[in-house]
Amino acid sequence: MKNGNTPDVNKWRSAEHVSGYLEIVDSRPHKEEINNAFLEQIPSGVQNVLDLGTGDGRLLWLVLQKNPNARGIGLDFSEPMLELSRKRFQDNKNVEIVKHDLNVPLPKEWCGRFDLVVSGLAIHHVFDERKRELYAEIFDVLVSGGVFLNLEHVSSPSEVLHEKFLVAIGKSKITDDPSNKLLDVCTQLNWLREIGFEDVDCFWKWLEVALLGGTKP
Repeated sequence: MKNGNTPDVNKWRSAEHVSGYLEIVDSRPHKEEINNAFLEQIPSGVQNVLDLGTGDGRLLWLVLQKNPNARGIGLDFSEPMLELSRKRFQDNKNVEIVKHDLNVPLPKEWCGRFDLVVSGLAIHHVFDERKRELYAEIFDVLVSGGVFLNLEHVSSPSEVLHEKFLVAIGKSKITDDPSNKLLDVCTQLNWLREIGFEDVDCFWKWLEVALLGGTKP
């Protein structure tokens, strides 16, 4: 299984890697169930949303379906992904797509700015120490009552279950993404509580895909 000691490999600058990933995501099991679980947790009346690792913008797009007047910022460091997200939102003046590496701290001037922060299958690409730092930065940029939702790729509790997940998404140990630095659900939920989030929970889970989140008091 992958863990925080995985070498720092990142293939997301490759258009070929991005294309292969999007094919898997578009054909993944439980796609509609995942979207529905995410939509259920999105608050109504969102005014400012931050999407970390926005990719092609699909999660931010879901948020805006429920909150069409919200202003959104999508962050990503992958040029192929940035191109796709900019194309998706080219007609929406309320959305800004920004190049940003999640290994770099979020801007301090964003403190208390957002009432919703989301991330989709992105934070597992940074090392565990940085994951926890990023969660604390997310807490800081949220307003009181703001919500954090992380649709994340998490680790399996056993090698057998990890292999089961790989088979389910059409991959193997050989073709598994070396960029992954997976971490278990319980550790991440405990971090969120320690940082100060309330109502922390795993709202949905299937094998190595989980929706985690909490609210800033």
